[in-house]
Amino acid sequence: MKTMLTHAQIWSALDRLAARADLSPSGLAKRAGLDPTTFNKSKRITPDGRARWPSTESVAKSLSATGVTIDDFVSLITDSSGAAQAVPLIGFGEAGSGGYFDDGGFPVGKGWDEIAFPKVSDEHAYALEISGDSMLPAYRDGDVIVVSPAAPVRRGDRVVVKTKKGEVMVKELKRQTAKSVELKSLNADHPERVLPLDDVVWIARIVWASQ
Repeated sequence: MKTMLTHAQIWSALDRLAARADLSPSGLAKRAGLDPTTFNKSKRITPDGRARWPSTESVAKSLSATGVTIDDFVSLITDSSGAAQAVPLIGFGEAGSGGYFDDGGFPVGKGWDEIAFPKVSDEHAYALEISGDSMLPAYRDGDVIVVSPAAPVRRGDRVVVKTKKGEVMVKELKRQTAKSVELKSLNADHPERVLPLDDVVWIARIVWASQ
């Protein structure tokens, strides 16, 4: 029986291609000289709900930009080994909105997109896409960070922190005591933060970032 190539297989292969190059889908598009939104989830479906396929030109430019052959790309399409897994993805700006996390910092609810990611072992891991330049030079607009809520957090780790007021921030854990959490900003233009431990809902470690 003949197997037809599916819309989902092609887009999953592009996600895997981006992950293999340590890029987000938007990062892959930028590297290929395309509009950064070319591979966004919103571009994969037409306004009337029909599947939209990536163009041959966009695929060819992506392969050229990452040094991947067409044979390698075909293997990404047909790969069923489980080397890549689907990780939930939302924009960092949305992370402070209600309904995306439970009280333990685990992703819940609807509204998440997905990104193929081959290096994470935590089944509860999720990804946040950075917007803006407030975290330079550590993270740039369009970078993706992968967060593991189950990973142990140590001094010096880059972390995502949520407060009881709903604020979500990315910082470096400078020090944690029985009463407070000291956080170093990644951007020198922003001050350090000292939060009462009672005001912190959860802290989760960043385990990977596209660069």
